[in-house]
Amino acid sequence: MRIADMHCDTVSRVYYALKSGKQTGMWDNDFSVDFKRMKEAGYLMQFFACFVNKMKAKDITADALGMVKLLKSEIDKHSDIIGLVRSSDDIRRNIADNRMSALLTLEEGGVLGGSIDRLHEFHEEGVRLITLTWNYENEIGYPNIIDTVTGRCEPETERGLKPCGIEIVKEMERLGMIIDVSHLGDAGFYDVACNTTKPFIASHSNARALAGHVRNLKDDMIRIIGERGGIIGINFCPAFLDYDSGKEDSRVEDMVRHILYIRNLGGSDVCALGSDLDGISGRLEIDSCDKIHRLADALASGGLSYDEIDKIMSKNLIDFLINRNTVSYTHLRTHETGRNLVCRLLLE
Repeated sequence: MRIADMHCDTVSRVYYALKSGKQTGMWDNDFSVDFKRMKEAGYLMQFFACFVNKMKAKDITADALGMVKLLKSEIDKHSDIIGLVRSSDDIRRNIADNRMSALLTLEEGGVLGGSIDRLHEFHEEGVRLITLTWNYENEIGYPNIIDTVTGRCEPETERGLKPCGIEIVKEMERLGMIIDVSHLGDAGFYDVACNTTKPFIASHSNARALAGHVRNLKDDMIRIIGERGGIIGINFCPAFLDYDSGKEDSRVEDMVRHILYIRNLGGSDVCALGSDLDGISGRLEIDSCDKIHRLADALASGGLSYDEIDKIMSKNLIDFLINRNTVSYTHLRTHETGRNLVCRLLLE
């Protein structure tokens, strides 16, 4: 069973470890993901997030560019087993050459500083996905906030994308970049739906009906992403899987519950993996990339066929990346339709 995962924070972990003087890298490290274990586990693709905390980093753009250059350098060292993906043709070529694929992403749209020129710079560097917000307001819009002191979570239901954010998501579509709504506030989610015509994704979010974390997706959001031809990556974070219990356990059985729930709402093509490895903590039943087969085994025990499991583990994501630019929803081009009408149009 091949594996394709939409989110890990390994590049950030390696980058900051190197800055602190530790000898490490992407081939073999003490974190949850590295090229060696990916190869052994049968990976087709990994999305590597360049994550920066804008409240801690002195220069978030410089750090993000440093992470981009780090990953590209590490890929160059191991180009016999992994290749950077800039287009769907690169994916096909890597598969034909029996190489894994790596896709560069940004987790924190504030790295752009509201600049279209900077968006173009990161696109030129090879970034193909941007998670629009993390935990803080930026020039693009507003997230669903987690208070880092109290742990309190609050959905942002009023403030969505800013004018600059609307401009950026439209330019991302023009460039062929993937818009990622994980972390984005509820109002911002609907603004993305109003102001885009292509499929968009939630790279690492689960079902809010099963775990009441605000970074998970409401039922109508799952339906909208599915109707759009988008995709949702199942997050292995304990709170995203079982928020209300307060436990720090990330269990495979809970991943299966979320997958089945999301599949039933959004369709069989909507579910993928968004592990968030190296960005999460707790007692993780799957704590490294070479253990993801445990999820496939649990899905099989739950009665899913090989083909259904294959879609979740890799095929849905690969098909999405190859086919997404052939799908268009021009009837949602203008944001004047309003958030409620967007939901109604998509769900009818």
